[in-house]
Amino acid sequence: MSSTYGEKIKLSIFGESHGGGIGVVIDGLPAGERIDMDAVLAQMARRAPGRDKTATPRKESDVPKVLSGMLGDTLTGAPLCAVIENTNTRSQDYGNLLSKPRPGHSDYTAYIKYGAANDIRGGGHFSGRITAPLVFAGAVCRQLLARQNIQIAAHIQAIGGVQDALFDPVQIDSDLMTRLSTSSFALIDEAAEDKMRAEVEAARMAQDSVGGVIECAVTGLPVGVGEPMFDGVEGAVAKAVFGIPAVKGVEFGAGFALAQLRGSQANDPFRYESGKVVTETNHCGGILGGITDGMPLIFRAAIKPTPSISQPQKTVDLQTGENAVLEIHGRHDPCIVPRAVPVIEAAAAVALMNLM
Repeated sequence: MSSTYGEKIKLSIFGESHGGGIGVVIDGLPAGERIDMDAVLAQMARRAPGRDKTATPRKESDVPKVLSGMLGDTLTGAPLCAVIENTNTRSQDYGNLLSKPRPGHSDYTAYIKYGAANDIRGGGHFSGRITAPLVFAGAVCRQLLARQNIQIAAHIQAIGGVQDALFDPVQIDSDLMTRLSTSSFALIDEAAEDKMRAEVEAARMAQDSVGGVIECAVTGLPVGVGEPMFDGVEGAVAKAVFGIPAVKGVEFGAGFALAQLRGSQANDPFRYESGKVVTETNHCGGILGGITDGMPLIFRAAIKPTPSISQPQKTVDLQTGENAVLEIHGRHDPCIVPRAVPVIEAAAAVALMNLM
């Protein structure tokens, strides 16, 4: 498996959903930087399960134990290692998945690639649970980026057919970024929350699940970040974001909508403003040629519906070689979108920290 990301800031995520614990090792962090652990725990709490009706009822405290790399509250420059204990597992719920793979899940492909060695319990290393160490890494990196006046925030752009407002692509208020990056149900237009919750509840009552879209913005980036052609900003961020289970699409700026425009509509005109070069629009999402242009970096990630649903589903029996019907047991999210918001932010933080 390849669970390592980055070259200058390297992180390696380890563990399985129902193993003894999960964690991360981060190498390359600068010595002498202080880390606010309360702020780290606040980000962990935003992702943690069992705290909202839209999420799985599995409860985990998700409190990371730092094993190395910090002396008191200060980074030492040595690899930073943190472990999160798994304390609430019900592995017996996954016994039937050994031979009957879940549609939409990694069970079948992992069975072919790793055979009987694959840990099926709770999804093993393919579980969304392994995003908790990523949030820890992102929470550390975003504090270091904040000292360079770089802010990162995301919100639930959509759940099913219910939409939130979009970021202003040219000028994003700092107070809005702060509010979103500390929210457990992050919305620009908070009036959309009731309709979104109703959409999730309808899916849950139907023994089904629902997906959505998360929009993320980064402000304060200097001009010139990114290493074309294969380590441009889009590629670096997308690689980190696609490491998150359930992400099936990423677009930057106007994204696929650009395909419907002419150049005269898609191009972002330049102008001087207070002696600084800015663009009047931001269809490019703050990136030109794989390099930041000083405008807000904006991207969106499509999150698929949770594949583990309670409805009977058609599958195959890998032991008998026959078609079969699968009924899934266990505790699963009817919608992972709200909990995925801090994970998307964390992936962006790690990617940008590595580039900078």
